[in-house]
Amino acid sequence: MIERAGPACVAIKPQLACFERLGAPGWAALADVCTAAREAGLLVVADGKRGDVPVTAAAYAQALVGETPTPWGPVAGLGADAFTTNPLLGADALEPLVDAAGAAGAGVFALVRTSNPGAADVQDLPAPEQPLHERLAGLVDELSDRLLGEGGLSGMGAVVGATAPEHIARLRSLMPRSIFLIPGVGAQGGRPELLGAAFAAGVASALVPVSRGIAAAEDPAAAAEEMRARVWAASTE
Repeated sequence: MIERAGPACVAIKPQLACFERLGAPGWAALADVCTAAREAGLLVVADGKRGDVPVTAAAYAQALVGETPTPWGPVAGLGADAFTTNPLLGADALEPLVDAAGAAGAGVFALVRTSNPGAADVQDLPAPEQPLHERLAGLVDELSDRLLGEGGLSGMGAVVGATAPEHIARLRSLMPRSIFLIPGVGAQGGRPELLGAAFAAGVASALVPVSRGIAAAEDPAAAAEEMRARVWAASTE
């Protein structure tokens, strides 16, 4: 997929569970995939949606973008360029992840409003002042200055699903500096043409991952190029 579809892409988003279920050989395969992506000039977004208490979050950060000190020298982690995280444990659990990302020059994408049908069961619940997904957006924005880049966009990003495009404009207004990771295009029914509001902060302000729509295509290279053109059109309209 990297060889065939990579020229139309800017990144890969390996789903860590698909490798971890295979044990040590799976992690070795993941490392090989990440190496192949870097050699192809692509970024690596490790999709594991990690989230835990601060001490464990720090260990996750070492595994994904850092290294672990040992008496025999440091052991390098995956070396991803960015990773996904679950922010429901709150700001203190995000701190070690954001700190590690900053030290590594990496990015973080926190779940805000996901693409699965059940997202509305929890993330859209009303609260005294705003729905839960808007409170999560506020948390992301509060941390965005920690990973702010020279171009004005922040590596403290947000996962915002393409399957509920009616939320995108509001979430962009709440997170004006954050890069959006927008799953749900293709097999889940999301359409690039409805994502224009996500790019209000510029054409670099959103990534649109498409997995099954490319991998399952008869010609993955052609499918990736078609999707690239559709996303580019949405980002510049």
